[in-house]
Amino acid sequence: MKRLIAEFEEQSFTQIIFPHVKTDWIEYLDEAQNTFINIINQIIKYQKCLVVCQNLKSVKNRFDDNENLFFVEYEANDTWARDCSALCIEEDKEIKLLDFTFTSWGGKFEASKDDAMSKSLQKYYSKKLLHVDFILEGGAVESNGIDTVLTTSTCMLNKNRNSGLNTEQITKKLKQELGATNILYLEHGYLAGDDTDSHVDTLARFIDEKSIMYVQCNDEEDEHYKELKLMEDELKEFAKTYDFRLIALPTTDAIYFENERLPATYANFLFVNGAVLVPTYGVKQDEEALNIFREIFEDREIISIDCSTLIKQHGSLHCVTMNFAGGVTLDQGGHVLNQRG
Repeated sequence: MKRLIAEFEEQSFTQIIFPHVKTDWIEYLDEAQNTFINIINQIIKYQKCLVVCQNLKSVKNRFDDNENLFFVEYEANDTWARDCSALCIEEDKEIKLLDFTFTSWGGKFEASKDDAMSKSLQKYYSKKLLHVDFILEGGAVESNGIDTVLTTSTCMLNKNRNSGLNTEQITKKLKQELGATNILYLEHGYLAGDDTDSHVDTLARFIDEKSIMYVQCNDEEDEHYKELKLMEDELKEFAKTYDFRLIALPTTDAIYFENERLPATYANFLFVNGAVLVPTYGVKQDEEALNIFREIFEDREIISIDCSTLIKQHGSLHCVTMNFAGGVTLDQGGHVLNQRG
């Protein structure tokens, strides 16, 4: 049996790529780095965090000593760890790491260093890394941890990814690599300003084996209204077929930067052991969203993370992090450094 391990299951650590001067954060680098520091400091209250740094010494000095904090030196193109890091599967009770090809969402940006990152870091992981000759980003797939993967057709079936394969072949490949019986494609749903061709982690997320949180839009004047309503209808059909529970999250007021609407979304939340980190944006819907999370996750702490800087680069909290499943340990023999090292 093979399955894509769900994010709501036990985790070993979170991986993050720290912003540096050669990334697109350069115009507001201090602001971005402070946001990443806040995210990392919240994560290490609950579990380990591996920080990938261009300049290891400089980044280590930004943090207090903590036994949950680890560092490796590697210069990535950017900081979207969700999309260029390895995915954790379980096959015959053994965890393996899948290294898919990353092309920066269909070749939109330079990504050769991001694509090579997992191979370069594999000595730090306790589990075997397997390369998969298939273009796939982590933010494009959501697993219920059993037999179902949720994705979007506008991303997964986009000709800017695996252009030599048709829908049937892509679906077969996903089932083969991720061990899913059901590949559910959302045909609708998008956020203005999104570079990813509608990653599912901006729209709809599994929070347990039978429950999906999704972005709902009730404002008929909002440009997202039609597409998100159609997406909601699709999710309701999935719910009928597969007995899913649906939990709606609000759409934020429009947020702009340099005259462009930004893809702010509460669906880009992050699971860690014992908590859920929720992105907020300084808008009136923040408290409504946080209250929904508090109501749904009674057994987890709810931590608000200001992501108003992250969305300036068209991503949010989930996009800049990657969870590694329980059982994948950090190999200090491979010279991964703890804060004390």
